[in-house]
Amino acid sequence: MTTSGRESTQWTIHSERTVDDTRKAKLSIAHVELPNGVEFEQYVLRIPQSAMTVLLDDAGEHVLMMWRHRWILDRWVWELPGGYVDDSEDPAVTAAREVEEETGWRPRGALRQLFTFQPMVGMADAPNLVFIGKGAEYVGEPTDINEAQHVEWLALDQVPERIANGEIVGAGSLVGLLAAMAER
Repeated sequence: MTTSGRESTQWTIHSERTVDDTRKAKLSIAHVELPNGVEFEQYVLRIPQSAMTVLLDDAGEHVLMMWRHRWILDRWVWELPGGYVDDSEDPAVTAAREVEEETGWRPRGALRQLFTFQPMVGMADAPNLVFIGKGAEYVGEPTDINEAQHVEWLALDQVPERIANGEIVGAGSLVGLLAAMAER
């Protein structure tokens, strides 16, 4: 059932004003109205698209992960390599570049995009593109020394336990790994 061509639960955005705008995030406040007429302001975060990679070994039994400290959470966690997509760069190129820069491993062959997801749809527009690849060549130490304490090929069979133990908590890593396990 629609009302004037709109779904009955669609919110109306009356205005949106920028609070801060940087290369990695734009924060604004939107004046919105609910279908029942209640109006309020809500923060909105817009983040450029990022690309991450589930890189499996040749046998498809291990996944390349980074052990890193996330200062906002003040926790050490395992994550997939990834980063922001440059305006002029194909997301698959970004995904492969980030793997090499952050881990020292170069994906062998083309990466395939699994999907795009939004991790916080209630308050943020942050498209995350998840890629998958199989096989890699070690090319040397990571060139980005700020990303990982260490890099390791983790057994894909151990991923559910690591998730349950709170070692893998990032949305991109979680959904990418779960999708890769579902494809097996």
